[in-house]
Amino acid sequence: MPDLDVVDHTEKHRFEAREEDGTVLGFSQYLRRGDTITFTHTVVADEAEGQGVGSELVRGALDAARSAGLRVVPQCPFVREYVDRHPEYADLVD
Repeated sequence: MPDLDVVDHTEKHRFEAREEDGTVLGFSQYLRRGDTITFTHTVVADEAEGQGVGSELVRGALDAARSAGLRVVPQCPFVREYVDRHPEYADLVD
């Protein structure tokens, strides 16, 4: 897996997984209202599929939600499955 930074791109309402050169390899779209963040859709670039980019992206987004004191609504199936496989994030789910 490439070395990635997970960045909250608030103007686009999404977390992005970026390579060191800024190339976006994936994103997780969200809606934020009050103290709740709803993840609606996650996309990983075709060339990055199967390399753990999606998992790194979702982990970073959930860690950011935890740090901000947000409740999480995992509408996106990928995010929901990630939380199911990683019970350490179950306490965030609303």
